[in-house]
Amino acid sequence: MTGIFKLIAATAFLIVTLTGQKAPETITPLPDFDSMWNYNDPAASEKVFRDLLPNAKRSRNKSYYAQLLTQIARAQGLQDNFTGANETLDRVQNLLTDEMIVARVRYLLERGRVLNSSGSPEKAKPLFLQAWELATANGKDYWAVDVAHMLGIVEPPEKQLYWSLKALTISEKTTDPRAKGWRGPLYNNIGWTYHDLGQFDTALVYFQKGLKWREKIGDQAGALIAKWTVGRTFRSLGRLDEALDLQKKLEQEISEKALPPDGYVFEELGELYLLKGDQENSRRYFKLAYDILSQDSWLQKNQPDRLARLKKMGE
Repeated sequence: MTGIFKLIAATAFLIVTLTGQKAPETITPLPDFDSMWNYNDPAASEKVFRDLLPNAKRSRNKSYYAQLLTQIARAQGLQDNFTGANETLDRVQNLLTDEMIVARVRYLLERGRVLNSSGSPEKAKPLFLQAWELATANGKDYWAVDVAHMLGIVEPPEKQLYWSLKALTISEKTTDPRAKGWRGPLYNNIGWTYHDLGQFDTALVYFQKGLKWREKIGDQAGALIAKWTVGRTFRSLGRLDEALDLQKKLEQEISEKALPPDGYVFEELGELYLLKGDQENSRRYFKLAYDILSQDSWLQKNQPDRLARLKKMGE
């Protein structure tokens, strides 16, 4: 044992011997738990966050502890454990004090997300609005963008743009690096809103901005998705040759990078070959799409008709 560790041990011994009290528990530095998220595996993320709880509680940093609990609730919500998520958020609510601005914003945000995910977007909206007011009034740009992005989701298409464009304005003007990181998701969301409104030319502008941004930051996975959205919009614009060329290149890129085959790329290729009158290739790609996408629990639950069509078109 080195000299410094002997000194620490001796000090702890003296505290116990002379005062009859236990030496203070060791508290390790509090990690950035937000960087530990794996949104593709919320169960694993929940476990990681729960493992951090004992040290967070010992630290007596109530804001950190409350924020950590909000992310456990988010992980529970992503697993459709809405009862557990609300119980966790009840714990957070009991911890909040007036000075805990970020913790309160995150509490409102996650309570709203749980309500939205469990089928009550109308109940989520007032909570998001409270979070928006609190975040913007206190210069919390990152959280303001997150809240505005959620308001853009719960509103109908004609109102989604209002919030999504507000979020994008903050993200493009802020000095907060984390808030700047919202630009990719926002370009994507705004693009889809314009697409849903039938404004395909404007949708394409935002999807192309999203692709450029993903490539600039070196996000290869995000760039693949962004390329798909550009190709999908080419189809909506009737630019079938460009759409087919892009999706075929995507299929090749995925193969060359030894990535798992993408059912959405196959589905789009099936649609494009169908429009071009190539029944054989259309049927082949629809079958490939169904084989992959039929395993997706979200699609099973939310878009069974889409899966049924893929199955039929692939027969």
